[in-house]
Amino acid sequence: MRFNVFKNTVLLFVLVLISCGSKAKSEASSSNMEVMAKNEILLQGQQDSIQQIISKELILGANQTEAYLPLLNGKRVGIVANQTSVVFKETSKKTKGKSYTHLVDSLIALKVDVKKVFAPEHGFRGTADAGEVVKDGIDTKTGLPIVSLYGKNKKPSAEQLKGLDLVIFDIQDVGARFYTYISSLHYVMEACAEANIPVLILDRPNPNGHYIDGPILEMEHKSFVGMHPIPVVHGMTIGEYAKMINGEKWLENNIQCDITVIAMKNYTHDTVYQLPIKPSPNLPNAKSINLYPSLCFFEGTNVSAGRGTDKQFQIFGSPFLDTKMFPYTYTFTPKPNEGSKYPKHENKVCYGMDLSTSKYLSRLDLNYIIEAYQATENKETFFNNFFTKLAGTRELQKQIESKHTAYEIKKTWVRGLATYDAMRQAYLLYK
Repeated sequence: MRFNVFKNTVLLFVLVLISCGSKAKSEASSSNMEVMAKNEILLQGQQDSIQQIISKELILGANQTEAYLPLLNGKRVGIVANQTSVVFKETSKKTKGKSYTHLVDSLIALKVDVKKVFAPEHGFRGTADAGEVVKDGIDTKTGLPIVSLYGKNKKPSAEQLKGLDLVIFDIQDVGARFYTYISSLHYVMEACAEANIPVLILDRPNPNGHYIDGPILEMEHKSFVGMHPIPVVHGMTIGEYAKMINGEKWLENNIQCDITVIAMKNYTHDTVYQLPIKPSPNLPNAKSINLYPSLCFFEGTNVSAGRGTDKQFQIFGSPFLDTKMFPYTYTFTPKPNEGSKYPKHENKVCYGMDLSTSKYLSRLDLNYIIEAYQATENKETFFNNFFTKLAGTRELQKQIESKHTAYEIKKTWVRGLATYDAMRQAYLLYK
């Protein structure tokens, strides 16, 4: 499930152009090796060009106003949104993808009767720390009331939904089970189903949608960072995931929510998509989003994943790693910053690795956490209770402690991933 047809088509086109301009001829036996080598170089060096080609055709759900405005006529609307909930404007090639209007502002300008905003983890403007309590308030720009869906109030109450005819859900996800926006989706769907309020979902790409990987969550470890029996990397968009929540009857009492998904146009799960707006304070760029599923396991250990630096989820390290066992030559010192007021190992030198220029991942990489565990002298202090919630199982910690290799651990996931993928197929909107 990598870039498959589209990538191969684009790369083949580029290679044909290169070959047409060259008079040199090679032996047939070596041509395949040359093509493979060029493919690898082009994959790394031409991602920006590929992205430009895709961006010309990809149309997000929020941009299809002609499809959803008729559904909002005469309706009192609530919106679940954050800083990623935007409508991109038609602009020149030079500024394309950089100019946008927030969905709330766009709908108000279109005379839609927006009554209130529901904000997930990190808040409506997306500046709160991970895990920080987000309070209710008033949006200073629009004057709309903001209802927090984080902290004690993760599920909208009947009173908070009172007076609404429809709720829009438009939030950019990153495709990891422990990224809490899909948990907010669950609770919004559940509350709206109980109140007989339909939910309109404006779909967006999953930047990690090109693969599935990880252990399946065991329901005894259910929490806000993992509510459903799915792998760590689930390979679905928000719209597809909502369909699966309904179809598998994961809502309380097996109820189902009346949902409408405005699907994207010209999107596949192999589409390369770099988010134009960071989805949360500690995922600042495409590299951090790609590494997030692999490095987030460190949140359940005494190793820092870079919070309190400008390379969040692109580095890892701690003061306790043995630099003689592994070449942990990279150092950093976490300090308070946006999205991390109290970073792990604050003002302490951490030894680890800088992965900001590492290879693009299409799988979970367990070697980082396995090697960090092996390089920690006091292994009893390595894991904390949060690790099992992130992993969704106690087995992963036991396997790492028992010195299993990444290959051996992943072999134990194969059957669960196959079962999940078969279930997932019924809800996919895109190839």
